[in-house]
Amino acid sequence: MRILVTGGAGFVGSHLVDRLVRRGDRVVVLDDLSSGRTQHLASAAALADPGALQLVHGCVTEAALVRRLCGEVDAVFHLAAVVGVRRSLEQATLAMRVNAEGTARVLEACAPARTPLLLTSSSEVYGDSLEPLAEDSPVLPGASERMRGGYACSKAYGEWLALAFAREQGLPVVVTRLFNVIGPRQSQAMVVPRFVAQALRGEALTIHGDGSQRRCFADVGEVADALLALAATPAARGRVVNVGGTQECSVRELARRVLAAAGLELPLRTVSASEAFPPGGSDIRRRVPVLALLRGLIGTVPSRPLDETLRELVTEQRRCRDAALLAPV
Repeated sequence: MRILVTGGAGFVGSHLVDRLVRRGDRVVVLDDLSSGRTQHLASAAALADPGALQLVHGCVTEAALVRRLCGEVDAVFHLAAVVGVRRSLEQATLAMRVNAEGTARVLEACAPARTPLLLTSSSEVYGDSLEPLAEDSPVLPGASERMRGGYACSKAYGEWLALAFAREQGLPVVVTRLFNVIGPRQSQAMVVPRFVAQALRGEALTIHGDGSQRRCFADVGEVADALLALAATPAARGRVVNVGGTQECSVRELARRVLAAAGLELPLRTVSASEAFPPGGSDIRRRVPVLALLRGLIGTVPSRPLDETLRELVTEQRRCRDAALLAPV
C-alpha cells in the first residue's frame, strides 16, 4: 500500500513509519520538522527499498500540498500537530491553527476519494476530570482564560469535524485519543525523558507541583501497533477510541522508578506550577483511560511493564551521551 503519515518524523509518527516500512508499504512522510527529526527516520530508511520512503518538508496547513499527497496514497495517518504543554502555551496561536486548520485540510483532501484516515487526538480534550475516562466522557477544556484549554479545543474540533465527514460524506475515519505515550525519540521537554536526562547528568529530578499527579504511561511501540490495528478494523470507523496504558502511577513514583532503572540514588526537587508552566498553564491531577473499547476492537491494549520502557530509555540516552563524548571535535 501507499501510505501518507503526517508528522511522521516525530515521536509516535516515526515508530509508526518503522512498522509500515517493515511490512512492505511505500510511505510518504509530511513533516515541517519543527519538532520532528530526520534522524528519527534512519531505521526506517535502512529497512526501506529504494524509493519506498519519501520525506516531504511542509506543513499540513498547506492545502495544495496536502491535497496532492492525499490524492497519491491509499491511506493516511494524521499525526502532525504542535505538541507539548509549554510549546502549546508559548505558541498558542500556532498550536491551535496547526491542530485545527491542518486537520481540516487533511479531511478535505481525503474526502473526495474516501481515502481511509486515522486521526490522532489527545487525552487533553477531557480536561481536569479525576475519574477514569471513557470515550463518552464529556469534553471539558476549561475556562477560556486558561490557554491550555485552547490546545484541547483545537484537538476536539478536529475530532468533531472528522466525525462530521464520516457521517455526511462517508469518509472512513478512525479517531484515536492518545494518553501519555513514552519511549525512544521522545523530546526531553516531556517528563520521562527529562527525568532520565537529569538522572544521567547526576542532577536532582525536578517534579512540577507536589508529585501526586497520576498518569498511565504507554510504550510507544505498543501504541504504534494499536494505531495500525485500529486502521485495519472496519468496526473502528466513525468511532473515537482511547489508546493508552494500564499502569497508573504518581509522578513522584515515576521519578523513583527512573532512578531505579538508571541504578542511581539522587534527590527529588519540587517546583511550583507557576515556576514550571508559562502563564495560563496548569497540571492535571489524574488522567487514566478506560480501554474497554480498544480491547473490544483489536483484542489487546498496551501493557508493556513501565520499568522495561524506562530501562530502554536509560540505555538509549546513555548510548547517545557516550556517542557524543566520543565524537571528534
